Amino acid sequence: MSLKLKLRQAVKMLLQNVVLPSAYFLLSKGKVQKGLVIFADAHHNSCPFSMRIMRKKVAALNGVKVKEFYLDFAKCSNAQLIRFLTDFMIAYSKAEYVFICDTFLPVSACRKRKETFVTQLWHSCGLLKKAGYDSEDCVPKYYKGEVFGNYDLWTVSAPCVEPIMASSCRQKPENVRALGVSRTDIYYSEKYREVCREKFFKAHPEAMGRQIVLWAPTFRGNAAEPYVVGGEEIERVCKKQGRYLIKKLHPHMQPDDGFPSESLFAVADILVTDYSSIVFDWMLFRKPFVFFAPDLKQFDAERGFYVDYCSFPTTVAQTEDELGEAIDNELTHRSAADLERCIALHLSACDGHSTDRIIKEVFRKGRAK
Repeated sequence: MSLKLKLRQAVKMLLQNVVLPSAYFLLSKGKVQKGLVIFADAHHNSCPFSMRIMRKKVAALNGVKVKEFYLDFAKCSNAQLIRFLTDFMIAYSKAEYVFICDTFLPVSACRKRKETFVTQLWHSCGLLKKAGYDSEDCVPKYYKGEVFGNYDLWTVSAPCVEPIMASSCRQKPENVRALGVSRTDIYYSEKYREVCREKFFKAHPEAMGRQIVLWAPTFRGNAAEPYVVGGEEIERVCKKQGRYLIKKLHPHMQPDDGFPSESLFAVADILVTDYSSIVFDWMLFRKPFVFFAPDLKQFDAERGFYVDYCSFPTTVAQTEDELGEAIDNELTHRSAADLERCIALHLSACDGHSTDRIIKEVFRKGRAK
């Protein structure tokens, strides 16, 4: 691990264990402001896709006042960060409800008051590679502080995910619930799919009428020092086969091009990924996919999986030749029944009604606290 990353982690631990808890302690003396709902994220400068449907529906509820706090901590100035943290902690100390969809240090940095109900919507579905406290890349062993602290509810995509998420992220089992993943509701809208197609083909008319391959790998290493594997191979395969390639790297590695990954699901004919949880969102479109994992043996040994990697309804390719054959095979021979069984296991709660179920659970429990 680089010196830069170690210094960054040290600053985070200082904020989490000293600065923010002290601020919260001083600010949380008064009463909770009834109806105050916070949406917050530390990885985007605007409302993340994973919270947009929830924000819209919550804002329409009677007696609710929504405040939003979004800032990409990795790209902001020190002055921006200080102002953001100050404003957030003031609101957090009085909020009745808080929604986040990723790790968010300010929420976890103190022992929050019991009147505040925190919901973790999370930004991925299903189970694949190890994460949380099960992965050194996610939470270094030397890190002091609760990375996933203060959550009253963590929503997941299926019952099989509940015990693993609770264990890997140190949650109370009863707080991790298979209510679905809010953002997946939009995938069931034909209007949304059509808008995505129109926007893409207007910007990329050369892709019209061609088979489109979406390559969306996860990054290796950690968020501060990421890298990917397989980029040159996928380019050569698609060029040889005459297919149109869309390369979509993790946001840590690719500037915003106006086409987030989820908007491309309605456009692409097949997904090629490696160990990314994007495959679960993709499966809701009932389209084929390929696992391209040149470093599978190494990745399995160093990080590992929660489920059998070869149990998914697809071909696992490890070489360039295997990749070309796998794309052809999955586009023509994959059984739809295989895919439905996988969806039933990993995504049974993602049925287009997740947001309504989560809202019902949050405001029922929150009011009861």
